[in-house]
Amino acid sequence: MNVLGITGWSGSGKTTLIVALIPRLRALGLTVSTLKHAHHDVDLDRPGKDTFRHREAGAQEVILSTGQRWALLHELRDEPEPRVADLLKYLQPVDLVLVEGWKTGHYPKLEIWRSMATNKPPQFPNDPAVIAVASDPMLDPVPYGRADLPVFSITDLPAISDFIFRFTRKI
Repeated sequence: MNVLGITGWSGSGKTTLIVALIPRLRALGLTVSTLKHAHHDVDLDRPGKDTFRHREAGAQEVILSTGQRWALLHELRDEPEPRVADLLKYLQPVDLVLVEGWKTGHYPKLEIWRSMATNKPPQFPNDPAVIAVASDPMLDPVPYGRADLPVFSITDLPAISDFIFRFTRKI
């Protein structure tokens, strides 16, 4: 499976870009899955529900299945947080996995750099895994380093989709 990180600081527009890209990439014939990292505690289950009660009782994993979808809830308990490579093993084979977050991962990444939105420096000058940058070129011209990087306007979805499509065919 091809893995492409969509990376950037919080508030840069990672989720917005991914949501806009998925239907375009599917229209190009790609199957796409995603991995999302959150820095805060998230619970997809609700107190009082059966699956919540199963986990609270100590079940390591709980699968919930319906006619529309199924979900696997895995309690880490005292285990370390899994790496991207560990989580990829749970996904069915697809053409492309878009990974949101995990800025320090060692896999190809498209960085969204929007200094006006985040007030943070770009990662691409120091991260050789960044293979492209999406920004607002009028507000955030790419000022230094890495002349080899393709730079896209964050709103140029056709160009970004085409780049990602070609990326999946090269690997």
